[in-house]
Amino acid sequence: MTQDVKEIFGSPVGSLAAKVRTLAPSMTRSMQRVAEAVAGDPAGCAALTVTGLAELTGTSEATVVRTARLLGYPGYRDLRLALAGLAAQQQSGRAPAITTDIAVDDPIADVVTKLAYEEQQTLADTAAGLDTAQLDAAVAALAGARRTDVYGIGASGLVAQDLTQKLLRIGLIAHAHSDPHLAVTNAVQLRSGDVAIAITHSGSTGDVIEPLRVAFDRGATTVAITGRPDSPVTQYADHVLTTSTSRETELRPAAMSSRTSQLLVVDCLFVGVAQRTYESAAPALAASYEALAHRHRSTPR
Repeated sequence: MTQDVKEIFGSPVGSLAAKVRTLAPSMTRSMQRVAEAVAGDPAGCAALTVTGLAELTGTSEATVVRTARLLGYPGYRDLRLALAGLAAQQQSGRAPAITTDIAVDDPIADVVTKLAYEEQQTLADTAAGLDTAQLDAAVAALAGARRTDVYGIGASGLVAQDLTQKLLRIGLIAHAHSDPHLAVTNAVQLRSGDVAIAITHSGSTGDVIEPLRVAFDRGATTVAITGRPDSPVTQYADHVLTTSTSRETELRPAAMSSRTSQLLVVDCLFVGVAQRTYESAAPALAASYEALAHRHRSTPR
């Protein structure tokens, strides 16, 4: 990634773009057009009245105002002032136009470059949008849990396994469930003091929502890791950790793009728990390394 790109990602311009990508799934298509316009051209949009921006995006003045409010501004006037400030910061240089669309006939070198760029953007967006208060609360619950169950299907199931393996390495009791029947029958056994985590990019995967609902009803602390903060799974989550909603393409399905952001959240949870339980986690981690060490030594012929 070039220095210019890094500067944009670390600036308010990048933060606005990250917010737009995160909130886009909860917007109507007309609101998305407004949000994409202001994130893509702060300077141009700052020069427009609410009527001008509505005409530019083929929407209405009411849609422009609703979009401004969803992005965190009291009204369009406040958004316009913020855009003017962002535009001034962009005068020192703009990130090059890099597209991450991968064509069937792209050279493998281009595939590597585009995927690396997209992965970096996904991680930056997830970090920018992650609610650290919610994360800290989830870490506290995990650190003190009697038992943790993690639910995930497909690619999210692989992330669920990754989290449970990490927790096991530091001496905690954790189980990953990708079978919906086993997930529900295990959720029935949870109670206050236990933790249940649902991992679903769409937030609407029934086989993940059902066990989380059961765990919620049983009094367990529940956590949802999802790219859709207003999705059905959040109804049964005490804590919601939002991941980046990377754009899906033909050669890069949602399962692939979402996994990167989910793994970042999982690593944040694990490190946070390890910090809180360091006195017991460190010896457990050392013991697990020692138990596996002989498998990594070369065997004499």
